[in-house]
Amino acid sequence: MAFLKKKTAPETQEPMNLEDVMKKFDRESNTRVWEGVPKTIVTCILAAFSIFCIYVTLFATWLDEVRLTSFMAFIIFIGYMVFPAKKGVQKTNYIPWYDIILMLAGTGAFLYFCANATEIVSRFKITPVEVTVGIIGIICLIELCRRSVGLPILCVAGVLLVYALIWGSTNPDMFARITEYVRVLFYSKEGILSTPINVCSKYIVMFIIFGAFLERTGIADFFIKIANALVGRFSGGPAKVAVVASAFEGMVSGSSVANTVGSGAVTIPLMKRTGYKPEFAAAAEASASTGGQIMPPIMGAAAFLMAETVGVPYSNIVVRAILPAVLYFAGVFITVHLEAKKEGLRGLTKEELPRLKPLLKQTYLLLPLILLIYLVGTSTRSIAYAAAIAIVVAIVVSLFNKDHRITPKRILEALAAGGQGMITVAAACGVAGIIAGIIGVTGLAFMLFNGIIALAGDKIIIALFLTMLCCIVLGMGVPTTANYCIMAATCAPILVQMGVPMVAAHFFVFYFGIVADLTPPVALASYAGAAIAQANPMKTALTSTKLAIGAFIVPYVFALNPAMLFIDTTVPEVILICITSLIGMFGVAAALQGYFLHKMNLFERIISIVGGLLLIYPGIVTDAIGLGLVGVMFVIQLLTRKKHKKAIA
Repeated sequence: MAFLKKKTAPETQEPMNLEDVMKKFDRESNTRVWEGVPKTIVTCILAAFSIFCIYVTLFATWLDEVRLTSFMAFIIFIGYMVFPAKKGVQKTNYIPWYDIILMLAGTGAFLYFCANATEIVSRFKITPVEVTVGIIGIICLIELCRRSVGLPILCVAGVLLVYALIWGSTNPDMFARITEYVRVLFYSKEGILSTPINVCSKYIVMFIIFGAFLERTGIADFFIKIANALVGRFSGGPAKVAVVASAFEGMVSGSSVANTVGSGAVTIPLMKRTGYKPEFAAAAEASASTGGQIMPPIMGAAAFLMAETVGVPYSNIVVRAILPAVLYFAGVFITVHLEAKKEGLRGLTKEELPRLKPLLKQTYLLLPLILLIYLVGTSTRSIAYAAAIAIVVAIVVSLFNKDHRITPKRILEALAAGGQGMITVAAACGVAGIIAGIIGVTGLAFMLFNGIIALAGDKIIIALFLTMLCCIVLGMGVPTTANYCIMAATCAPILVQMGVPMVAAHFFVFYFGIVADLTPPVALASYAGAAIAQANPMKTALTSTKLAIGAFIVPYVFALNPAMLFIDTTVPEVILICITSLIGMFGVAAALQGYFLHKMNLFERIISIVGGLLLIYPGIVTDAIGLGLVGVMFVIQLLTRKKHKKAIA
């Protein structure tokens, strides 16, 4: 990456424009430039797409093939209208002839299937014309995915397509092979129209539109201010603000890069002014923002896919995600606290802090989110219905805020933003469906299962480690939803076969797909934070990995002992798990930071991390040993505190 090759010292770099940061690290921001009347037309088309999705989701009773193909036809049409062929400066109000051809060809392919769906699904074979139409539709979807998502997911899809065509079938007739793959990938529910797109069109679209409306109520600014008021005054306050604000924002946002840039524009400069090193400031924001994707209720939209794949209610997934998410953010929060204490950093002054009393009067902004959570957990209606009600409430609560009142113009803008936000997710889900379809039709999943079993034997910990590596590699530069789809089709079934409960197995692959946004070499959230902080990108990514240690530990714990996900456990056990896990996360964070009451020696760090890990793993024996070890570290630190102060003096 060119960004990694810059030789200029961080201190002398020019501050990067936030829009430039988004365009550099978030492909969704690389859109065409529309102004004047063309912009109005494009906005209306995008808004019409959102209205179409709301209507179809809530009221239509169409055949699945008709509903999904019409959805994809709309996605292809608006996708080529929004995303240009390459990055860079775009001509205003310009779309080249070849994009118009791709737009019409791809849209036409899906509309052909839509118009003839009843006939096509009634027969097993497809005609040569239908093969051609299917190939055109697949190619146009793949190209749109390249523009809006990036190359990593296409590399996976490309390798699998080549494998399928050359080695994936015993049929010697190449045309027969192509026909069969087109039938499966384009005309059946095992490819593009499989679970990812189905969930995308039914649920995810509603929550993306809800997020667009909620954003216009000013809730993101409210989250930052309330976090400042709550923790800004404490040692190293701005970093703690970043953690708390990102946890709040993660409840409604599914993009780690967007979270990093959005809240990082405020928190990273504050952290640097307080005394945090640029790399640490950027890493704190990136790790907290990435954690937003594991924070209920939205969870980067993958929670909807997980619920559909596992076959449990969405509210079930949300409840099980609470404790792991709390542990993750607790680990980041504790680490930034210890860093502040170690460096002697102050909090914000009274003059710099927002007043809490006026902010409490704005808590009505939380009503849409609270209502959404309530309806998801208690209503007998669909979660799409809950999101629709929450959208209406978001519009109502905005009327009480003159600075963020949602006018008819803003309603149009929110609908358009929701429509545009769907393009990337739908393109990624479509290609993920292609990947899952190839894996299924060629038997690759069975081969992968045999390979991991051969390497791991009967050692579940080895299988978990190999799965983790697959998730991180495949997750580099791939959106959370698409990565989860791929891993749910490949590695999650392997873990289930080895005895890991299904929900725990799917949570495991979900978590490790997310941390790819933090871990080198393709750590997009870390690099975005580094650009804002004018910090070294690779150092930032490595620091982010250390801060996000909870995301590496917790999945192993709930895979080996699902009690952390509230599986086969009782209320007293849950309370005990919460207490011991939080103490354990403190022990791990202190060991990694090398500081508690004062600087820790090697022995103290070893017993602290071992004790912390034992406490995080649920179990009476492990809890007792872990508590003892962390207690020993605490006593040693307490007894040597005065001696340490004298040495410093």
